[in-house]
Amino acid sequence: MKVEDFINKEKVVDLSFFNFENAITAAYYANENLEIQKTNKNFAKFFPILGNVTNAYFPNVLKQLGIPEEQIAQFKSQIDENGSVLIPQIKITLEGKERMFSLLSARTKNKNFSYLNGVQGQFVDRTNEWALRKEREELILQKERDSELIKEKSLQLENLATRLAKYLSPQIYQSIFEDKEMIDSKHSRKNLTIFFSDIVKFTDITDTTEPERLASIVNAYLSEMSSIALEYGGTIDKFIGDAILVFFGDPDTKGDVEDALSAIEMSIRMQKRVNELQKTWKKLGLADGLMVRMGISTGFCTVGNFGSDLRLDYTVLGSPVNLAARLQGMANPGEIIIDENTQNLISQDVDLEKYETFTPKGFVRAINTFKVNNFKNQKGRKLNRKLSRTGKRVEINVIDSSDIRAALQELKQIQNAFEKEYSIDLSKEK
Repeated sequence: MKVEDFINKEKVVDLSFFNFENAITAAYYANENLEIQKTNKNFAKFFPILGNVTNAYFPNVLKQLGIPEEQIAQFKSQIDENGSVLIPQIKITLEGKERMFSLLSARTKNKNFSYLNGVQGQFVDRTNEWALRKEREELILQKERDSELIKEKSLQLENLATRLAKYLSPQIYQSIFEDKEMIDSKHSRKNLTIFFSDIVKFTDITDTTEPERLASIVNAYLSEMSSIALEYGGTIDKFIGDAILVFFGDPDTKGDVEDALSAIEMSIRMQKRVNELQKTWKKLGLADGLMVRMGISTGFCTVGNFGSDLRLDYTVLGSPVNLAARLQGMANPGEIIIDENTQNLISQDVDLEKYETFTPKGFVRAINTFKVNNFKNQKGRKLNRKLSRTGKRVEINVIDSSDIRAALQELKQIQNAFEKEYSIDLSKEK
């Protein structure tokens, strides 16, 4: 006789199943034929719709729970082939609510008690865990969607900023996007050098040139002139048809003299570039080429935001603007005419020729004007550029930068003299 013949079968099964009796999982024990022999309390609690499942075929129980056929087939094949099975995600609808379980099962073997040879397993309720995982996945997906949306919006803003940059001078564009002070300070009074130019006989050109070709000519001309204006630090105010308004001294200034010299240098370079492109103008349909008149004046202007709540324009107002327009109007093709204020600032560096004395419309006194020929020493202009820095309390003009070390030494001597005169010990302030 065998040992199992002397011991109560039910007692042995109960003893073997003792660890699962009070488990938080839904545990079961089935014989080798997958017929359920015992379940714990949580099995009935998890699946009240099953009722009494003793001696029920376990795959049929799975089917009764609404588990898909492919998962049932997976259970049978793996338990037969591997002796164990793990199905991590089983959806079961109980009382109208979808819950998530994992099913773990394994074959058991015992040499002494044959009725312990069967399948023991458990359902683990992972509903909360999967809900949290699903929520996490949704958050990750939402984050990815938000990231894509941010990327898309950033690209849209970048494209918008790129398009907007074409409507503003780079200095103004930079001030608007980076310098809050400029936006808050709506207007100020500054000494500026104003440049105004237009194309000779432009009305005739517009009347005799087809629209597409006219657009090519104007766009090519304005592009060339804009590049030169920016190269010399000019702030492009606006284009008025073929006319160009540029000013020097705002939002950045190098000092009155250097601003005026930059305007002159820009104008000379523009005239030279127009002449260099005469063959291009003729190829575009201008039989007589293209000629430009220019006027430059210097004086105090009001600069800042002007307009309405719907549209603002950062521009300059004042008599120097009107005067620059009058000066270019009286200039001959290819000439640069300046006023007396500008002449006073640049006469040491620029070869000038007395032009006319006239009283412009809207002015009460006669204005002396001068024609610009060229710099007296063009090479010296590039190598010996006047350096200026303007702070809140002081303005420094380095009138000779050919030996910058010597200039810095002079500045140091000036600093020492001030400190000595006013008995300032800067080291204590640090």
